[in-house]
Amino acid sequence: MIDTNLTINTDLAREILTGFVRTEVTRTGLSRAVIGLSGGIDSALSCILAVEALGKENVLAVRMPYKASSKDSLDHAQLLIDQLGIPYKTIEITDMVEPLFKLDSEISNMRKGNIMARERMIVLYDQSEVFKGLVIGTSNKTEILLGYSTLYGDSASAMNPIGDLYKTQVRQLSRAMNIPAPIVDKAPSADLWADQTDEKELGFTYEEVDKLLYLLIDQRYSPQEVIEAGFEEKFVQGVVNRVRRFQFKRMQPPIAKVSNRTIGYDFLYLRDWGT
Repeated sequence: MIDTNLTINTDLAREILTGFVRTEVTRTGLSRAVIGLSGGIDSALSCILAVEALGKENVLAVRMPYKASSKDSLDHAQLLIDQLGIPYKTIEITDMVEPLFKLDSEISNMRKGNIMARERMIVLYDQSEVFKGLVIGTSNKTEILLGYSTLYGDSASAMNPIGDLYKTQVRQLSRAMNIPAPIVDKAPSADLWADQTDEKELGFTYEEVDKLLYLLIDQRYSPQEVIEAGFEEKFVQGVVNRVRRFQFKRMQPPIAKVSNRTIGYDFLYLRDWGT
């Protein structure tokens, strides 16, 4: 029988991930981190891991609302800020993105969402210079595999402590680390437009797709094997196609090879090479 149990040892995961943040920040010569706090569970978990790794005074939370953002998003982010006692800033992006929106009267919600995601990353990297801290990533494994992110927007970061946790595992660890219930329990949403939710946009639940991805990626079952185990063929093929189609979002841009040693092909040294 195929095992789709995604339960993790939360104590061990907590130890590994806080150690990862501490090591990756300090090896650059820095001691601080910056994180975009959206009011959602993913950024909340990355934030609390960074605080545990570096100390509350060394983590800057940045809220970046747009004029149509849900008030709950701001309030839920504030819940975590107050619980952790960390420094924070609120920088509204409305005046930054509206001039670009107005250039095209037929601009779609998707385009607006991508623009807002990239503008928020501009803000975060600017605050990274001000605060002298590295930008911490907030994309989970499910989103990364499905390509459910904006390239050079919410997918950008200097490091990502939660990128190997499926969304359901993010929830497990978040509960174990006492993230406020309103954040853990609400429907996941990028809050890009009114009533937008991740699962409505994707067309399936995280619980459903996490089980499938776990079998395909971690357990290396073939699509046919999981179909035979009871997963709907259309669902399986749709997810497989998404994972394949969005491989480019998981890679550095490929470089055309014209020399003996090309970055990303033959030159693969670690960033701490020579130390």
